[in-house]
Amino acid sequence: MAGTAVVTGGSAGIGLATAERLANAGWNVAIIARDAARLEDARAMLERQGGRVLAIGADVADAAAIDAAAERIERELGPIDAWVNNAMSTVVAPADRISAAEYERVTATTYLSQVHGTLAALRHMKPRGRGAIVQISSGLGIRAVPLQAAYCAAKFAVSGFTDSLRAELIADEVPVTLTVVYLPAVNTPQPGWARNHTGREQVLPDPLFDPRLCAEAIVSAIDQPQREIWVGRSTLKMAVAQALAPGFADRQASGFGESQLAGPIGDKPGNLDQPVPGPARIDGDATDRAIDNRREFFTSRQRDLLKLGVGGGIAGIGALAGFGLSRLLARPSR
Repeated sequence: MAGTAVVTGGSAGIGLATAERLANAGWNVAIIARDAARLEDARAMLERQGGRVLAIGADVADAAAIDAAAERIERELGPIDAWVNNAMSTVVAPADRISAAEYERVTATTYLSQVHGTLAALRHMKPRGRGAIVQISSGLGIRAVPLQAAYCAAKFAVSGFTDSLRAELIADEVPVTLTVVYLPAVNTPQPGWARNHTGREQVLPDPLFDPRLCAEAIVSAIDQPQREIWVGRSTLKMAVAQALAPGFADRQASGFGESQLAGPIGDKPGNLDQPVPGPARIDGDATDRAIDNRREFFTSRQRDLLKLGVGGGIAGIGALAGFGLSRLLARPSR
């Protein structure tokens, strides 16, 4: 399948890696981001891969701007076949040191941006009866951690919105697919751009993954849609721990705040309100640590098989325990 795809936050990191993979596969690609200079760099980079590229400057928190971008893409590149909601922002700080305005902005850029993008895509996809929408979430949208309350809450909201919409599309028999891709720690420029009130540099801990692995998972969700995809063993472990032992997961997560902080820095305003200038690049500063292994992403079908296995194992243990108890109770007293 190839046609026209849209990637928000497409001028760097995972978004740029995804746009590059789509361009290499022959898709027409539209990228949406805020920084004009970086958008132009990204557009030139993608055009070298072949295909038509459209770079649109817009804030994903602005619903009207995203609607206008969708209209322009349809006019200039043709019908939108796939839409990837990738844009995000965060504030690294204890929950009670994040202001109300910062919570609102993270919610707008990380959650409502996906609502705006999804609704803009659906306005064009539903009448045609086809299309793929991919929501980019995080393991932190399954298992929350310290110092990321605003971001975690926004990513949890993405799952709720998508599940509700998916049920509506099923009820209305609309063949537009929805996939949520849950990502691990990834080697992108984003940690250097994030607003940070901790006074210490944010360094993502191992295991750290290559953005191109994430892009492969995202494009697979367009070509072969799944309900969910989990990228990275760490995401899988977080999901299993949260499902089976949430109290234990709370205690494990309690140490994560310290593990992502390094040496001292000043207060960083980051890219929450305005983009941080810089070139279009996919990788962050830890390429030597990044893992790129196709076996490091898992689909919801594999998850369901895992659940059946775990459930079957628990049921088996329960049956054996019950059988043993019944034997014990059946013994004559001495």
